[in-house]
Amino acid sequence: MKKYDSRKPTQAHRRMVRKLILRVIWLLFKRALAHDRSKLSPEEKPGFDEYTPKLAGMTYGSDEYKQCLASLGETLKVHYSRNRHHPEFYPHGVKDMDLVDVVEMFCDWLAATKRHNDGNIFKSIENNEGRFGMGEILASIFKNTAKRVFGEGL
Repeated sequence: MKKYDSRKPTQAHRRMVRKLILRVIWLLFKRALAHDRSKLSPEEKPGFDEYTPKLAGMTYGSDEYKQCLASLGETLKVHYSRNRHHPEFYPHGVKDMDLVDVVEMFCDWLAATKRHNDGNIFKSIENNEGRFGMGEILASIFKNTAKRVFGEGL
């Protein structure tokens, strides 16, 4: 009896994993190019022109911040309905998202912390864990990613 050689099935598996990872990369690449394009639309831009500078000076998740978001009203409703990286896009929030949505959402959160005077991705993750009911496991994955991929000095 011939001894089993795992080389060919391992190489086939490696090619398949590579193909699948590249598919996810392609989807993320398309998202990177299209991210928040709708914010420049006539329905959204005036609201963001008015409120983005105000939000920058507020602490994310504070009562003042939440009130400002509420004032964005229809602008945010339209924005969320056009951008699937927002939990508000889906009937069941984060639970309905796919991995590509989640990666874009995380990157959006990280970039948003850079626009706030006191932005902190770790505080944002903790706030959003409760806000979106995303759970401790996903929150831990986000924190680990922030540390390992983007460094401690965010």
